[in-house]
Amino acid sequence: MKSYHKLRTENALRKAQTMVDAMSVDECISQLQYNASAIDRLGIKEYNWWNEALHGVARAGMATVFPQPIGLAATFDCNLLRKIGDSIALEGRAKYQAYQEVGDRGIYKGLTFWSPNINIFRDPRWGRGQETYGEDPYLTSKLGVAFILGLQGEDPRYLKAAACAKHFFAHSGPESKRHSFNAVVSKKDMEETYLPAFKALVEAGVEGIMGAYNRVNGLHCCGSSSYLKELLRNQWGFEGYITSDCWAIADFHLHHHISESPEQSAALALQSGCDLNCGNMYSYLKKAYEKGMVDEEQIREAAKRVLATRCKLGMFDEQSPFNAVPYLSIDCKAHQVLNLRSAEQSLVLLRNKNKILPLSMKGPMTIAVIGPNANSINALEGNYHGTANRYYTVLEGLQTTCPEATILYSKGCHLYDNNLEEGNHLSEVILHVRNADYTVLVVGLDETLESEDKEDPTLPFSGDKKDLLLPEPQRKLIKTVMAEKKPTIIICLSGSPLDLEEGNQADAVIQAWYPGSLGGLAISRILLGKTNPSGRLPITFYYNSTILPDYEDYSMQNRTYRFFKGDPLYSFGFGLSYSTFTYQSLHLKSETLNLGEALQGSLEVYNAGPYDGIAVIEFYIRRETGESLALCGFEKAELAVSERRIIPFTIEATMMSVVDEQGERTYPTGNWTLFAGGCQPDGRSLQLLSDAATTSIASVHFSLL
Repeated sequence: MKSYHKLRTENALRKAQTMVDAMSVDECISQLQYNASAIDRLGIKEYNWWNEALHGVARAGMATVFPQPIGLAATFDCNLLRKIGDSIALEGRAKYQAYQEVGDRGIYKGLTFWSPNINIFRDPRWGRGQETYGEDPYLTSKLGVAFILGLQGEDPRYLKAAACAKHFFAHSGPESKRHSFNAVVSKKDMEETYLPAFKALVEAGVEGIMGAYNRVNGLHCCGSSSYLKELLRNQWGFEGYITSDCWAIADFHLHHHISESPEQSAALALQSGCDLNCGNMYSYLKKAYEKGMVDEEQIREAAKRVLATRCKLGMFDEQSPFNAVPYLSIDCKAHQVLNLRSAEQSLVLLRNKNKILPLSMKGPMTIAVIGPNANSINALEGNYHGTANRYYTVLEGLQTTCPEATILYSKGCHLYDNNLEEGNHLSEVILHVRNADYTVLVVGLDETLESEDKEDPTLPFSGDKKDLLLPEPQRKLIKTVMAEKKPTIIICLSGSPLDLEEGNQADAVIQAWYPGSLGGLAISRILLGKTNPSGRLPITFYYNSTILPDYEDYSMQNRTYRFFKGDPLYSFGFGLSYSTFTYQSLHLKSETLNLGEALQGSLEVYNAGPYDGIAVIEFYIRRETGESLALCGFEKAELAVSERRIIPFTIEATMMSVVDEQGERTYPTGNWTLFAGGCQPDGRSLQLLSDAATTSIASVHFSLL
């Protein structure tokens, strides 16, 4: 991949330099705005840079709607993420080519996708955490790299599409203050938590970086040469383009007060290394140039970078290998198959009392399907989504998969408003439950309740959650159903952790995230045992009563599984299966390592039945002097009943490093312990698994010399 990236970059920069040399300063400036102008005499067409593809091509009509990234993270599957990235790029190419042919070059029609979001989901209240790959920097790095490799492709000359890692770099709320907030981050947390994923994607050749709205330690993420030039370009060697978040540069003078006028804001951003402006501040660059705030060389250098990206995409060539991608590849059958598999593997079985799941279909059956998300398309989509050809809500999924069953449906309550749809609904709910063999209660949130800043004072929510509870109408609904003491399965569709209170004691609980357009079909297949659940939590679930750090505190102290001191509701990495997998015979190639040496070994995984399934192997490492436990590897193995497999693994040398308070990464000698199993080796996970399917954790000690 690195050789492809190097060759693409060298060729594109040469071509872009020739184009820039032929431009006036005004023409160069016109290319630095997200809605770049045409320069007909040079064969440069107008181009809108703004496009989104977190889990499918977004906001431009028909597209495959994959599970939201937090759900994709629950798959713990890099190969799957790479295939999804490739499918999105294919659909993006098909749409781009078709729109070009009909003369539509507007917003959301381009090949520069401002995805993925690799911010760390440090606090469960953050409304945009659903866009991320969870709370762990290692998992985020691996999945993010896989996604961009799929999206950008491996052609030696052209990018299939251009990925963009966002939001650089410490950005995870609060949403209501994002335009003025200053995140205070220690050097240790910066190196250990907030930067690793960005560095990993730069090393993998990501084409773009988007700066965040906020400041970090007083410096704006779109207006700091320390961050954009010194760190990104000089230290890490990033060669792609850097864009601002949308209208973030206007925040310089409007909210952060680090400049006094639009011209000063535009000049500061350009001088700091921000090449492209999503917004309108770079329309003031001409005035800034005339006043001597920026020079011609800075303008031309930025223009060269953005045009180089367009060159890599083949926008100035008559032929590229992607010009012939058929329009009918959009949400095609092959992508729907991948989408269904992705949704199935994203679902996390959190509870399965007395092995109520999978449901027995012997004889006539009546299923009560209840809840505000039971027949909701919004709860399938998450945010930043396209429009699929076909949606399966949970209700439709069960109706399709269980045609012989009697289905009793009730919405039960409004998603969040106590003053709407109450009264007779709860009476109907009680009657449904009493007349059903099983109740499938579908609760949760959607993007109207958790998302990015709404910026609308008339709405009851700003994007973030105030607590970890469901809205009051749904809590009342759960109490009503649970009081009937009938077999109940709760499906929670949300992009973030919730405490279901009494619902935690339901016979079964499935965290379904926002599972994409085929999510309801995937859920029904899990319920009926047509698919064996294999999802794992990419973020810690806390009790609502847990005393969390102040939301605005960016210290990692007492946050995430690595540093949390209490008992979680469900641990990072937790998830049940219908099978019993054992993890044993953990062997190392050597039990002593030299500094900078990778750790290699093997592990035996066995499926003791009673179902075929996917074993998820999680590797955790801890230094025996007391450092925090950390995920250091993960593998997946599809095993038939009674099948054994030896899984080889390699743990990267960086996982045996320690970051000190000054942000320096060192490799201390001493003893370490490696753990391997179906969950992390913490007390809460082992407690939950004591009478469930996966019970074994293997461990081995080694020394770093």
